[in-house]
Amino acid sequence: MSCYSYIESPVGTLLLTGDGTRLNEILFPNKDRRPEAAAEKRAEPFREVARQLAAYFEGNLKEFDFDLELAPQGTPFQLQVWEELQRIPYGETISYGELAQRMGNPSASRAVGAANGRNPIPIVIPCHRVIGAGGSLTGFGGGLATKRALLELEQESRQGKLL
Repeated sequence: MSCYSYIESPVGTLLLTGDGTRLNEILFPNKDRRPEAAAEKRAEPFREVARQLAAYFEGNLKEFDFDLELAPQGTPFQLQVWEELQRIPYGETISYGELAQRMGNPSASRAVGAANGRNPIPIVIPCHRVIGAGGSLTGFGGGLATKRALLELEQESRQGKLL
């Protein structure tokens, strides 16, 4: 059964969707997507992810507990990219080219960028930590202001300014 919940965050109201056990998506407020008509609104299946997201936004969580059951839907290549994203340390950024190199395919930076852009579970799977060559902020599903806010939160927290 599909279910959903909304949570408040410093970057706006986030829509969480899942199957009652696993998290499928986190959608930012700028997305027009609504829950499936047959989906049931239920907060209980999302309590742990909501708790961890709150701790993240407070600067108290550097790494999500992957006991969270995540179920992103994608191609095998996308899943591989999303898995690699989870290896980028908190507060650090890498380029799309570097991510492609880490995956053993240095010529795939555009494909990596496309897969990064389709990440259905942002923040938890930290696609915001991938930036353009030369350090430029590039596209992000939540908007560039949200990407900047997430990166600044991590930098400030790493430097002890939030704690």
